[in-house]
Order: sequence, then structure tokens, then C-alpha cells
Amino acid sequence: MKKALLMAAALLLAPLAATAADYKEGVHYTVINEGPATSKPEITEFFSFFCGHCYNFSKTVVPKIEKTLPEGVAFNQAHVEFIGREMGTEMSRAFAIAHQLNVEKKIEHAIFVAIHDTKQRFTSQDDIRMLFIANGVDGKDFDAAANSFMVNAQMSKMKRDTENAKLSGVPALVVNGKYRVETGSIKSYDELLDIAYYLTSKDK
Repeated sequence: MKKALLMAAALLLAPLAATAADYKEGVHYTVINEGPATSKPEITEFFSFFCGHCYNFSKTVVPKIEKTLPEGVAFNQAHVEFIGREMGTEMSRAFAIAHQLNVEKKIEHAIFVAIHDTKQRFTSQDDIRMLFIANGVDGKDFDAAANSFMVNAQMSKMKRDTENAKLSGVPALVVNGKYRVETGSIKSYDELLDIAYYLTSKDK
């Protein structure tokens, strides 16, 4: 009986192993960095507040990532500037400010809702500042963070990482700073995550 159960388990696991082995460079992922991967495994989601697909991704996929992330793997987010014209940069700053003030979850949701649900137009940093204040952030804290070294450094890193990833659209996942998951051949978000999780251990 025990032997039969072991054989059944092996048969169930075999297709999963075969699927992982079938993930191919140039089809399911692209190597964007020929150098070493990050020192620790990580998955970075690149997104824009102006992207409707990113809003949906934040509601349906990000919570799943946070619940199923493999042990020892970090999940990061980076806002891209190339959507939204001049306000793309300001939204990257808003994301960095929210991160520094430890209110990124609340502010990320509030900005997405404002843009896509209530159709609010943001035309300046003052508009963003008012949204922060409406969501419980002290105006003085916003002002202190807005042009701080840490916020400027995070913005520079997000821009550099976006350029290195050679992104043509968002949302996009980059794994270990080395692999960009390709969405063209992916049939579901579950497959997207399966490939990303597979790539986190590729360099071990």
C-alpha cells in the first residue's frame, strides 16, 4: 500500500517537474543581465499607477504573491516613469515617499482608486500631497520626505532598474535582477508566478 502511494505521488509530481524543466530562455523568460544575480533571491514587480492592468494586478496577483512567496525570497515593487508623461516621474516620487513613510499599501491603493475609479486628474505634486493628507499623512512629513536623499535614491534606483530590465510594458516581473518573465506565451497569472518562482532558484 505504501509503495502504491509513493508511486502515485511520484506520478503527480512528475508533470510539475517536467513543466518547470520546459521553461525556456527566450520564450518564457529573458536574461537581462549576463552578470551575477542578486545576492539573495527576489522578485520585483514593475508597475505604473496610470496602468489599468497594474491596478488589476495589485488587487488579484500581488496578494497571491505575498501569500505564496517561497521562503527566503523577497518581493519588491518599482514604479516606472515612462507612462503618464511628466506625472510619471511625480508618481514614482509618490511611491518612494509612501515607502519611506511606511504607508505604501494605503497610498498605493488610494492612488489607484483615485485615477481609475474616481477619475481624478493629477497635474502636480500638490495634488499628490493632498491625497497623502486625505489618507492620514501629515503635510510636514510629506514635505520632509519629498526631496529627501532616501526618496531621490529610491527614484534613481527604480529608474535604473527599469532601464536595465528593458521593459516595453507593465506590469512586469523581474527575478533576481537577472531574468524578465515574458508574458507573451503565458496563459494565466498562475503560470506567471510559477515561472517567477522557478527562476528564483535557477542560480542556486
